Amino acid sequence: MNRFFPVCLLFTITAFGQQDSAKLLQQVVIQGNRIQTGFDETAAHVVVLKANELKQLPAISVSDVLHYIPGVDIRQRGANGIQADAGIRGSTFDQVLILINGIKISDAQTGHHSLNLPIDIDNIERIEILKGPAARIFGQNAFAGAINIITKNPDKAFIKLQAIGGGNGLGGFRISAAQTSEKVKHYLSASRDFSDGYQYNTAYQINNFFYQSQVNTTAGKLNVLAGYTNRVFGANGFYASPAATEQHEAIQTSLAAITLQTQPAQKVTLNHRVYWRRNQDEYIYNRFNPTAYRNFHLNNTVGYEANASFTHNHGSTGIGIDVNQLWLRSTNLGNRERIVATLFAEHRIELLNKRLSITPGVQFNYYSDFGSNFFPGLDVGLAINQHLAAFANVGYTYRVPTYTDLYYSDPANLGNPNLLPEYALSYEAGLKLIDSKILQGQLSYFVRNGKRIIDWTKAQPADPWRPDNLIGVNMQGIDLSLTLKPARYMAVTAGYTYIDADKVSDLGFSRYAFENLKHQVQGGLTLFYSNSISHAINYRYCDRANLLIII
Repeated sequence: MNRFFPVCLLFTITAFGQQDSAKLLQQVVIQGNRIQTGFDETAAHVVVLKANELKQLPAISVSDVLHYIPGVDIRQRGANGIQADAGIRGSTFDQVLILINGIKISDAQTGHHSLNLPIDIDNIERIEILKGPAARIFGQNAFAGAINIITKNPDKAFIKLQAIGGGNGLGGFRISAAQTSEKVKHYLSASRDFSDGYQYNTAYQINNFFYQSQVNTTAGKLNVLAGYTNRVFGANGFYASPAATEQHEAIQTSLAAITLQTQPAQKVTLNHRVYWRRNQDEYIYNRFNPTAYRNFHLNNTVGYEANASFTHNHGSTGIGIDVNQLWLRSTNLGNRERIVATLFAEHRIELLNKRLSITPGVQFNYYSDFGSNFFPGLDVGLAINQHLAAFANVGYTYRVPTYTDLYYSDPANLGNPNLLPEYALSYEAGLKLIDSKILQGQLSYFVRNGKRIIDWTKAQPADPWRPDNLIGVNMQGIDLSLTLKPARYMAVTAGYTYIDADKVSDLGFSRYAFENLKHQVQGGLTLFYSNSISHAINYRYCDRANLLIII
């Protein structure tokens, strides 16, 4: 059956200086892979949202922003990004990898925590959304794509105070400051957001703290990042049946990383990074009787990665390694540990006077509890003329089950410790309109043939939900995004995504895998009244296709 979501028409008024978006986009270097390439040179459908574009959207959180990206499906149970999930081109929420400055934010407990981000919109320099096969670039969870959030590193000193307010007790306060010198940059921000909720027991409080610095040393650029978010909210009907009106949850997420960027030779770059992510989740079924049913989960991931790129007479070569250790302590899932090791290599060849690029790559991945796998991929790009480029890519992608998939247990849900990783072979081909101040756009046709897809299913309504490896789920469709600037003081954006999903399963009830968006339309009009005042109108329409009955 089909479910139609209502049409949303939203208005925002923002103040900022107008910039040449077309020119800035050409200068963006996509940070997804070890071989850094410009936006025009990337042989994939990539969407880049810059800081000035974020201000034009009716959004107060990252998940709000992603609502307006064609092909991205955001499902959230509460406002302001409370318990938000991201899908790309019909994927489930745990098949998209979220990154901050290239640091993986995936959560081994459950993918529902991937958007618990310790940053505000005001901290963001830009957002890069890579659609399509990305496992050989990023690894685990980049099944259908990846979202990389690049944070600001201000060049000028400032102190900034902000306040917001709205209906249902909505409010928020933010303070940020930067101090810069020739060798050192510091950036610090803190915020508090709150609301009485849109219905009974959906009130929330969010506290975010973020720090970033850059120090120029004789060895190279040293970057330090630290973030913390504390989210407490009522979860009326979020997880259990609609009758479960007294649910409550408290989540704390911390992220820290130190990165050293070096250039040991003229055509060689080498980056080292150590990182740590901690996530704590407390769920109470009845806030007035906490001891009746309570889950507490705590997981830590500590890792090291090194990436290198070499430019030589035969092209560019990138290699990388990532090793991390995970610990989980949980009242429901038990005590778990896992070691993950990843090796990566790719080589970019440029032919026909650099009009043709061919980039094969492979990733080797080892999980201490799932063994080893190889994931090859190939990207091809062709500059047809100054303003038009063609691209194509193919690659294997994968995802290992979360610990919730494997071990969770309550009266209505039963995990499956025998689950296997899910795989897909993905293809994409498309065109890019580039290097034009008037019109830019991307059009692509994509196919994703999934095998052993993990979904929570049941045979009969009275049965508990249980995850299983489905025979297969195949997705194909088209993805279109356009930006038109017919005049200096006007910008028009449009996007459309169509997905045709084909199930290869006889199961009667499904929770996640068959609830993709069939049609998704986005549109926007921005009028620049002066260099400091603009007016934006944004439109979004979604048609969700349910191939199986969901109860």
